[in-house]
Amino acid sequence: MQRKAYVTGTAALLAALLAGCSGGSGGGGAADDANPGDAGTATTAAQPGRYRTLPEPCGAVSHGTLDALLPGIKQIADPDQRDKAYQGEAELTYDTDRKVGCRWKVPSADATDRLSVDLERVVSYDNTVSDDDQARELFEQKETAADLPAPSGTPSANTQSDGADASPSGSPSPTGSPSGSPSAPAASNSPSGAMAPELQPRTLSGLGDEAYLDDKLGSSGGAAAQRTVTVVFRTSNVVVTIQYEEQPMAAGAAPDSKEMQDRAQNLAAKLDDALGS
Repeated sequence: MQRKAYVTGTAALLAALLAGCSGGSGGGGAADDANPGDAGTATTAAQPGRYRTLPEPCGAVSHGTLDALLPGIKQIADPDQRDKAYQGEAELTYDTDRKVGCRWKVPSADATDRLSVDLERVVSYDNTVSDDDQARELFEQKETAADLPAPSGTPSANTQSDGADASPSGSPSPTGSPSGSPSAPAASNSPSGAMAPELQPRTLSGLGDEAYLDDKLGSSGGAAAQRTVTVVFRTSNVVVTIQYEEQPMAAGAAPDSKEMQDRAQNLAAKLDDALGS
């Protein structure tokens, strides 16, 4: 009888332990589901840019466009030299999928013209920042560095509210000189004149996702003044920079601003179309 009671007690103890284990297992399952919203949650990576490659830059500019930008090409008599001038010189780069460029320099009877085209494909290595946003930041840095003037019609800090002359001496402005503008930009065809408002450095519409144009005339010092027109635009994750320079042969001359701007913008529009195709 004593042995039978011992066995029965042991069986009861094992049953109690098994019941406890079963209850503990159920409790653990409830704890795992305490925060169901956290289960399977994944951070969505930012979208990649539209472009994965870049065009070959020296071949991206047609001969007809180069004829307009670099008039001296058609003046080259030797066919081999003329072909070499059309080809340009590729910019040294170690990753043609990320950054490429090409340079041309052609003298003519009237001036020496230089053209450079640079394309940069921007890639973000931050999963929370898209390629487009990273490219937008690069574009904004370039635009800020260009220091474009305020658009025409923007009130000047030097202009008094009553419209009176804001010059320190109080003397009237010289005839033809804009009041409150002691350092007006250079003219389109004269180093000493005022640039027309529509030709001033400015943001551009209808070109890529965003774009701007800069126009600078170097000091001549008695020599011919060099003008540099720069057009920068962004389309998705590619930033394109065009720099067009001209230095006349004749002393005291200055390149025509409108003509150079029109040529540079025409090239920019063609490159934008080529990227979009």
